[in-house]
Amino acid sequence: MWREGSIKVQDSIIHYWVKCYENGSEFGIDEGRISKLMLKRNGKIIANYDRGWDIEPVDEDAEIALAILLMEHN
Repeated sequence: MWREGSIKVQDSIIHYWVKCYENGSEFGIDEGRISKLMLKRNGKIIANYDRGWDIEPVDEDAEIALAILLMEHN
């Protein structure tokens, strides 16, 4: 199931897209339920996961947004 939304982290608005499943998988982040994830800030990709990291979180705000999404969806 795809989910889309925005998260405010400090002074940044980070838009996200997450594809998550009911069960974890070897292809998920930390073998969890999220198999695809994209984070964007101001139109620029700041993290991208597609069954493996294409772009790891580029800064602390991206890491915080990722941690929030992992708690919600993983």
